[in-house]
Amino acid sequence: MTIASLKEEWADLLSRRAELRGTLSVYDDLFDAWERWTPGRLTPLGWGREDCRRRWERGVPLLADAPPPIRADELEELLAAAMERVVVLANDARPSLGRLAEAWDRGEIAPAALFPAPGRVGSRAVEEASGLAPEVAAFLAYGCLRPALDHYFTECRQHLDEHVWKVGVCPFCGSPAGFSDVLEHGQRRLACHLCGGGWTFARTRCPHCGNERSRDLVRLEPEDRDQGYLILGCNGCKAYLKELDRRVRWNAQSALVEDWGSPHLDLVASRAGYWRPVPTLLQLA
Repeated sequence: MTIASLKEEWADLLSRRAELRGTLSVYDDLFDAWERWTPGRLTPLGWGREDCRRRWERGVPLLADAPPPIRADELEELLAAAMERVVVLANDARPSLGRLAEAWDRGEIAPAALFPAPGRVGSRAVEEASGLAPEVAAFLAYGCLRPALDHYFTECRQHLDEHVWKVGVCPFCGSPAGFSDVLEHGQRRLACHLCGGGWTFARTRCPHCGNERSRDLVRLEPEDRDQGYLILGCNGCKAYLKELDRRVRWNAQSALVEDWGSPHLDLVASRAGYWRPVPTLLQLA
């Protein structure tokens, strides 16, 4: 899925959900910045099937052993666009963003500080340098890393098969699952919004904590107009994930667009007492 295709899908979704246009317009500039981004000196990771498989069999995302050598100047426009979106949503974050920008300019915070780490996206160094909340730091990571990581892992995508990766985080970058799709044959595919990766995962297991107790896994049904959508909650870790059954909603857009375009479902989950590790507009506003 190219950035241009994502942008087209986003425009189509906004045309169908006009009542959310004002809320969702905060994402428009991110898509524009992503489309303008060019790889520069960043080349795709050239590992073959066996190199990738050895990591995946140990439950290790590729980024952990081969972090992409992204330079600060290659992300500056993307980071600026993401920071501007945060200011729109939470104007009181402006002083913290200023401190982050200064640390970035001094080289104290590098792109690697935004990479996923176990249980989080972005290192604590970002929060310590700026005073930003963890969800805001994670939003900045998602806002500026997607084009670079998508490009970096493009040649490794073909090596992943459905039997080798059993973990609930992205096999490429290690980010938490951002969305769930049910495909034609009932198979579940999780999506990563940070790098654009996707992987199959058991439908009877929480991707966030691995809980398989059926009594703990709940399904929240949205309104009738959202037929095909579900909110999957886990009473073990209280995390949730939005899911789309594409056998019902066959003409739906890609996972990122469907997730960002349905903040009303995040509101339903939040009111029911669930949270998610991938940042939402509700957390930022």
